Amino acid sequence: MGEAKQHAFFNLTSEQGVLRTSIAATLFIAAIGIGFGLASGSFSIAFDGVYSLVDASMSGLSLMVVRLITSYATATNVSRKMRERFTMGFWHLEPMVLALNGILLTSVAIYALINAVSSLLEGGRTLAFDLALVYAVLTVSVCAAIAAVENRANRRIGSDFLRMDINGWIMSAGITTALLVAFCIGFFVQGTTWEWISPYIDPAVLALVCLVIIPMPMAVIRQAMADIFLVTPGDFKRHVDRVAQAFVEKHGFLSYRAYVAKVGRSREVELYFIVPETDEARTIRQWDALREEIGNAVGGAGPDRWITVVFTADTEWAD
Repeated sequence: MGEAKQHAFFNLTSEQGVLRTSIAATLFIAAIGIGFGLASGSFSIAFDGVYSLVDASMSGLSLMVVRLITSYATATNVSRKMRERFTMGFWHLEPMVLALNGILLTSVAIYALINAVSSLLEGGRTLAFDLALVYAVLTVSVCAAIAAVENRANRRIGSDFLRMDINGWIMSAGITTALLVAFCIGFFVQGTTWEWISPYIDPAVLALVCLVIIPMPMAVIRQAMADIFLVTPGDFKRHVDRVAQAFVEKHGFLSYRAYVAKVGRSREVELYFIVPETDEARTIRQWDALREEIGNAVGGAGPDRWITVVFTADTEWAD
């Protein structure tokens, strides 16, 4: 019984299960990062741990949002009071969390870069390279394994949250690989004429890593901000326009108005068809059949599509 529950909790076939697995692994990386960073005297390792801790916190928030979105869409586990307060669902929370995630990770990296430059100007710092090497090998292995597992799972799930999380693991693996190379250099120059560079290795590699990872979340932040501000996705708008125009010509309507937005994983469509005032009267069932027809033509039916279809003879209702 307990094993079955644990399997369900870390189920790699569901978005929530993959996120739980990622959070557990991230907390493990954060703990050993902070511990090894303090023990070895490496600020770059401590930064890696703090970065992972922030990432785990945001993954936890992402998991909460995913549960809200999924529960609302499937009409489960959402209280009546919650539904009354959020009648339009929780899709709008997804881009907010993605934007916050990207901004926080970028801010942490900028702060670390400032500290790395300051340390370089002060003559660097000494550290225990043997402990640092143990940490780097262990962390690279975990990051690569989790990234591979999540990527395989997301081929079927197709989640933006998981895509962001996979990028985070790849970034962490890249960061730690750079640390591993630098620590190997520092370890092998001990007792040689090049030993003088060892105090500069930790802050130098930290500065380099920060310069690489700071721009990485920008694409996610940009897309999330576009969703928050309801920027119309061009490809989807053109598709809706083609479908609506064909529908107008088929049924002899005068024109249409289309309003399209993407909010996280949701696609929101409002279609207004201008009907001639002299058009023949139709029953409610006939109007509903027309709505069903245009809905099928637009496509993407499911819990994450919100479509409104209005027929009117007055353009003021559409503009």
